[in-house]
This record gives sequence, C-alpha cells and structure tokens, in this order.
Amino acid sequence: MLRFIIAIIGVVACLSRPLVAQEEVVWVQIEANSTLAEAQQRARAYAAELPDVNGFSLLSGWYAIALGPYTRPDAEQVLRVYRAQRVIPNDSYIAFTSAYRQQFWPVGADLLNLPQPEVPEDAPVDAPVAALPDVADTLPEPTDADGIPQPPLPDESPNEARASEAQLTREGRDALQVALKWAGFYDGAIDGAFGRGTRSSMAAWQSANNFEPTGILTTLQRETLLAQYNAVLEGLDLQLVRDTTAGIEMVLPLGVLRFDRVEAPFVHYEPSGDIDARVLLISQEGDQAALFGLYDIMQTLQIVPTEGPRERREDGFTLIGQGGDFVSHTEVSLRNGRVKGFTLKWPAGDEDRRLRLLGEMQKSFVRIDGVLDFSAGMPGEQRIDLVSGLAIRKPKLTRSGFYVDNAGTVVTSADAVAGCSRITLDNDTDAQVIGADNALGFAVLQPRRPLAPISSARFQTATPRLQSEVSVAGFSYGGILSAPTLTFGRLADLRGLNGEDSIKRLELEALEGDIGGPVLDAAGAVLGMLRPMPEGGRQLPQNVSFSVDAAAITGALDQLGLSVSQADGGASLHPVDLTRRANEMTVLVGCWD
Repeated sequence: MLRFIIAIIGVVACLSRPLVAQEEVVWVQIEANSTLAEAQQRARAYAAELPDVNGFSLLSGWYAIALGPYTRPDAEQVLRVYRAQRVIPNDSYIAFTSAYRQQFWPVGADLLNLPQPEVPEDAPVDAPVAALPDVADTLPEPTDADGIPQPPLPDESPNEARASEAQLTREGRDALQVALKWAGFYDGAIDGAFGRGTRSSMAAWQSANNFEPTGILTTLQRETLLAQYNAVLEGLDLQLVRDTTAGIEMVLPLGVLRFDRVEAPFVHYEPSGDIDARVLLISQEGDQAALFGLYDIMQTLQIVPTEGPRERREDGFTLIGQGGDFVSHTEVSLRNGRVKGFTLKWPAGDEDRRLRLLGEMQKSFVRIDGVLDFSAGMPGEQRIDLVSGLAIRKPKLTRSGFYVDNAGTVVTSADAVAGCSRITLDNDTDAQVIGADNALGFAVLQPRRPLAPISSARFQTATPRLQSEVSVAGFSYGGILSAPTLTFGRLADLRGLNGEDSIKRLELEALEGDIGGPVLDAAGAVLGMLRPMPEGGRQLPQNVSFSVDAAAITGALDQLGLSVSQADGGASLHPVDLTRRANEMTVLVGCWD
C-alpha cells in the first residue's frame, strides 16, 4: 500500500513538472546534515525509497535533503501523505528556493535554475499562449477564523497597494521588515518606517520572486513574503499557553511537545514525537540570592552544556549551552520577589527554526499571577543526581588526588586525566596536566585559576616500618559523599610484586574511587599515592593494593621546579585529627567528555 501511494504521488509530481517550471517552486525539506559526505550517504538512502530526492548546500554551511520541486499544493500533499505513512521525519517542512545555495545531489543536476518555457519559433504569431498560474495558486487556500474558505485576494495596482499598505499597524510594518531581513534583502533597523532602504529591499524581493519591482508590496505579495518567513515554523503548532500555576503565559510548540509534569521550580514539557526538544517553565518565590543560586544550579544540569555564552545580571541571567547534539537557551528574571523564566532545548543544526521559535517565545512571554511552590507536583524519581527531575551533568570518570603545595598543584592517577576534554578539581575548578609518569601511573595537575588549599602534603622521606599502620584518603564513591573516606590497612612490603623499588605493596582494601589519593602513615605524612591495580590476567586478593613511592613523586615535582614540604617526624595522630588532615589535602578529580 505504501509503495502504491508513493507511486501515485510520483506520477502526480511528474505530471506537474511542466507547471513547476512556470510557477514559483517549493520543496519539502526532510533532513539536514553537518557534512557533505553524510548528506550524500543519506540522500542515496532516501533515493532508494522515494522519488524527487535532491541535495542542496545551505546558507548556514549545512547540507539539506529535499524532495521536489513541487507547486505549493503538491508539496503540501506530499508532506501530508509521507508524514502519515512515516516515510519522512515528522519535522519535515516546506522550504523555498531562496534557502538553498548549490545542488550536490543528484550529481550534475541544477534544479535551482529551472528553465522557463519558450514559444516555438514556428508558432503562429496569434497563437494562444497558455496563461501562467497565478502565484496565489501556490499558497494555501485562505480561510476565515471559522475555517470557511474565502475567495483569493486580487492583485493590486501600485496605488491600491499603497492604500492597503497604509492600513497596516506598526506591528504589521515591523513584521514585513523582519521578514525582508530574514530573506536577506534588508539590513536596516526594524522601525516600521518604509523609507528608501525598505523600498529598495521590497523591489529586490519582488524581482527575486518574479513580481514587478515596484517597491510597494501588494496585499498578495505581503502574504507571500510572510508565508515564506513562517514556512520554517510549519508543523510546530505554536499555541499560546496560559499556566496559572506557574504564573507564565507564552507561545509553545505543542506540535512537538506535550505537558509532562510539575516539579518545582520547573514545569516540564517533553518531546511528543521525533524532535528531541524540551521546554521548562521556571517559576519560584525568591530574592536576588535565590536568583543567583538558581544560576549556579542550572549550570550543573545536563540540559545546560558547559560551552556557550552566559550572563548574570542584578535582576536576571541568560545561559546558552551548546552541546554536541543540542542547543539550550535559558532566560530568567527577578521581579517583585518572583523568579520566572524558561529554558528551550532544541536539536543542533536546525538553527533557522530554533532562532525563529525562540523569538516567538521571547516575544510572547508574559508574567501573570501565580508562582510555583516547592510542594507543587508529585515527586518523580528521587535521586541525589537529579534536580527537580533533571539530570545533573557529571564527569565520565572520577578519581582522587591531593594537594602538594600551597598553590593548589595536585598529584593524581594518570588514568584519571587520560583522554579528557576537561579536567576539574572538586567539580568547579578547571585544571591542566603539567607532567606525568605513565610507567608509575601518576600525573601532576595545575589549576587554571589560583587556589589556596587549607593544607598540602608533607612527604615522608624516611623508610617506613613493615607492617606499620597506613591509611588511604579518597573519594571512594565517586563524589557521592561530600568528603573523602579514610580506609585503614598495613604496609605489607617496601617493593612491588616484581621487586620494584618505587612501588610499595599494601594490605588494604581500596575502591576504584580511592585511586590517586594519598597514602598516609600514622602521623599523617604522605608515603605515596594509591595507584591502579596492575593490568593482566591475574586476579589478586581483594586486600592487595599498591602505592607509588613518595621519593618518585617528589623527584618528578622537583624536575617541574616545584618545591614540596617534607615530614619532620612526629607522634601518631588521633583518628579524628588524621581524618581532618587527610580531608584538607584530598581533592576530587573529574574527567569530562
């Protein structure tokens, strides 16, 4: 049945091709890709199933796959049937030729410059010429507010066009300038004044769209321009939503979103189809401290990637997060003791629609009576890595480390910082690798901004006694606990299993999160760093661990020009004092994608 419908549409499209050459043509854009190779592969796959598959480069540098060319009615039929049969994505939409730059698929095709029909030289002089279809035929049938079809608007003379133009409101005149700017014909201010610059842009748009370049848009031409401008929003089903609980009124794309839940301070709208979009309405009581606290919290959420501009003001903030596959935009403001705003998450690579949608949401945002309280909504999954139902952004791997000087230099395990796009100390301070010994498995980190740790390591240079009590300080559970854990054991051997002088063997049952943490003697001096278990096929007993010797670490630090403190002996510390000293020098090291 599906192939039959596709075949019928193909026949209709083929029969309409002579008309397409004469009418304004449109396309059904079904996909966009960031690379030419990927776009060619996807176009080839679509062409195996669908007719009229074309590929064009976009002004943004991406590559679009589109079906066509069609007249507007044919394009709407193709879009409707293919969506219903799920052979094209639900977010496909009607696009205009002005959006495309150059055709790359099929190879050698050039449908952006369709030939115009010519009258045969041997045709009689008085031979009748078929009338070209009116541009209005390519537009949707006009209806009134009740959906009753209305007769098409007649075209106008320049005087009539000027008279109808005079009836426009300021908002209507602004909208035309905005549409002309979007189409690339106008670069002046949006001021509703139709001066020389606006008139010139109107004439340029008329020429590009096969109208007489009078510089005065007729009613029909104004509707055509605005239809082009709004085509990118087709299928989003923008509707004004009035949420009296949150006290927010704004336009939302209910064609791709659905209301999901309330978890203060957020009202969640989740995807309803194939477009991975999301909207949060933000609403809570609060003062400036609450506003700034929300600013900090929002930046820990996965929905706000770390890359992108952000601005905090006295009465509000803006966060733009640019991730690998999505972009999020958050706007929040403080008025009369109430913090309100919104977040829009939208797939990357769809900038035209994202920016248009964002603009509609910004224009329509209105504060009304009402505000969420923290008892609003039923609690969802309760986990410490969720904030009001939103996942907190987390590093891909965490290990322990310890400060070795008063400038915040850190020693940690080399595996903790391998292949990281970003390294953090305690999740909030960026750091960089300044040295490493991969054979022994440790690395040296330097914070990117000045730090002043409460305490740093004092290295034990004397040879410790066998079977003496030792401990390891580390974030055993990957930062779930706010402070490091102290794990006790004994020094089993001054050498490694293969007799290595720079490795000590411990009788101590450590966890993976402890790796990179300091190994301490009973007086709180650092004997070394807990290193990963040796790789290989052998399974060692659970209470076997290894540490890098303090002398190897201090030697590497000396080569980097860093001075460290040495232990001056001392009596054993009470467990409470030992724990405090370990906490002051131990730091959580995070490796991020």
